Amino acid sequence: MRRLALLLAALIMDAPSMAQPIVIAHRGASGSRPEHTIAAYKLAIEQGADFIEPDLVMTKDDVLVIRHENEISDTTDVADHPAFADRRTTKAIDGKLVTGWFVEDFTLAELKTLRARERLPQLRPRNTIWRDEPIATFEEALALLKMAGRPVGIYPETKHPSYFASIGKPMERALVDALARAGLTEASDPVFIQSFEVSNLKVLRGLTRLRLVQLIEGSGAPYDQGEAGTGLTYAGMITPEGLKAIAGYADAIGPYKLLIEPRDASGKTLSPTSLIADAHSARLLVHPWTFRSENFFLSAGDRIGTRPGGHGDAAAEFRRFFDYGVDGVFSDFPAEALAARTGG
Repeated sequence: MRRLALLLAALIMDAPSMAQPIVIAHRGASGSRPEHTIAAYKLAIEQGADFIEPDLVMTKDDVLVIRHENEISDTTDVADHPAFADRRTTKAIDGKLVTGWFVEDFTLAELKTLRARERLPQLRPRNTIWRDEPIATFEEALALLKMAGRPVGIYPETKHPSYFASIGKPMERALVDALARAGLTEASDPVFIQSFEVSNLKVLRGLTRLRLVQLIEGSGAPYDQGEAGTGLTYAGMITPEGLKAIAGYADAIGPYKLLIEPRDASGKTLSPTSLIADAHSARLLVHPWTFRSENFFLSAGDRIGTRPGGHGDAAAEFRRFFDYGVDGVFSDFPAEALAARTGG
């Protein structure tokens, strides 16, 4: 792992721009396999992705596992298991009531009896044939990189870290320790750790030299930035002053892509904002999310046909963002991002 880390580190520069934009396989090659499964990560690696992205939550027995949310009814077959019917419950997660089954109420052994399911079956019906993929652990994703045969980085996200801390399951030390066991400890290593929260990243800053990324939504504010936090909204984060504050604890931003290329009410693209230049002035890398190839997610000018699940001209969108100067992209279809990066 250390040898692979050193090789990929050559792609990651200390300046606020990359040798070339990195392609981050968003939840793996999740456009072609159910998200956050080993099958999705393997395909992303085969396609040439520079990084794979696991979202992390924690089990009842304190194991980091990979799911987009701690509530798993939409992405697993848990509802089909009568033995777990009584674990369906309602919880307050980040200030919102959520009903379903939650990772933190299951041991790892229990979760391993479940199987992943496609989250967007209406748009990605072909992914529904993949029905035997178990829930993956973070350690399994790290082990997969050792077998990749080429340098591949990892880009984990802590999901709901304040909530997990509130129930006695802080994630930061467990994450840093897992990465250290894989030989990933230095700023030059092929790792970015991301979070929508702020306090979580500040804790991590005190624990690791690995690169940190402040994720930025299109509206609202980080959950932990309410009365107990700084009160900084996402809109405030993308001002020059906000970006300077982020640079005090993070190395990059992961903004919603429409903060860079807005759209009008009809879905047509507008002129790009100054966010990339402003972030680079603050010495922050810029990795926008999420690039998906279906018409449903594309701008009006990039759609082909009228089917929401049909693929549009995603390459045109990738090329625009590469021309804007982004340092990386999160894509559900990493092969398409890589082809656009090389001019294909």
